[in-house]
Amino acid sequence: MTSATSSRKLDHIRICLEKPVEAEARPFDDLVMIHRALPEIDEKEIDTECSFLGRHLKAPLIISAMTGGHPEVKKINVRLAQAAEETGVALGVGSQRAALEDKSLEDTFCAVRDAAPDVPIVGNIGAVQLKRSGPEVLGRLAEMIDADAVAVHLNFLQESIQPEGDKDASGVLEAIRSALSGSVPLIVKETGAGISREVASELVEAGVKVIDVSGAGGMSWSGVEAYRAAEKGDLELEQMGRLFWNWGVPTPASIVECRAAGADVISSGGVRSGLDVAKSLALGAFLAGAALPMLAPATKSKDAVVKAIKAYQRGLRISMFLCGCENLSQLNGSPLVIMGRTREWLESRGFETRKFSIYRELSR
Repeated sequence: MTSATSSRKLDHIRICLEKPVEAEARPFDDLVMIHRALPEIDEKEIDTECSFLGRHLKAPLIISAMTGGHPEVKKINVRLAQAAEETGVALGVGSQRAALEDKSLEDTFCAVRDAAPDVPIVGNIGAVQLKRSGPEVLGRLAEMIDADAVAVHLNFLQESIQPEGDKDASGVLEAIRSALSGSVPLIVKETGAGISREVASELVEAGVKVIDVSGAGGMSWSGVEAYRAAEKGDLELEQMGRLFWNWGVPTPASIVECRAAGADVISSGGVRSGLDVAKSLALGAFLAGAALPMLAPATKSKDAVVKAIKAYQRGLRISMFLCGCENLSQLNGSPLVIMGRTREWLESRGFETRKFSIYRELSR
């Protein structure tokens, strides 16, 4: 018999595979990289390699936290891990809460390290669970999957719509601060609603170094929970889920805001191609993550996931070639134009968007 948490994880996977769950807007479409008609580089010499958590990556990409915690999804995690190992990208697992509640579910998570011995693996726990379990839980989570770091996720939009949601967010910042004194590297991540400069500043002041923005513009957990509420006959929560479907800080804006606060940034939330990865790094991120685009392939085979990842890697290389960037350091300073609602957002928040295009180009 599965726990309520485990059953909920299976609901999430099913809905993501069967229903339209993406945000209405595509903020990455507001970003246009500057085409360099004379790249003056050999495409074969382009280097997309980097390091993350002390391990080597062939590309600055992580398969973002997705699933685990139910026996039926173990094969999904294994395929994701096998594909990550073959393509040389990092892997994040879904919330390990279910395995803390039921030890028999640990195998749905720990199988990933066996399948991916060489790539960075990031564990996962909710901020509320961290607060209640204490900082020592990070060691248990890391040991469970031999993780290189653990992500503490902030999902209070989802909790607000979830029929079983926990909305006690008091004391979370102090719980994160306490956990930072341990031996397990900690990453703070959102779950589709982004992180503002104000919150990023609080996290950086507490000692957080890496933030995964997981901004608005990709999968909507409010939307996912709206479907679950409808299935349970809770029409009011379904209405709330649809009302807040597109709530949050758009991913490109969140990258800029968190970088301004001094954090090292992982871009996720609507990263749907290698071009989006390139745009993310040009804005200042050092890594980009994708989850939903890898889910359907992972239900089929390892090779299907490899194919999806290689499309990202190919798109990144082409983007770098057309911008005249031989390595990721050059891409990080590559000029791009910010338009539309993203420009309006950033300028209304006090950011000078021209510095991403004119000044960088003149200084090359």
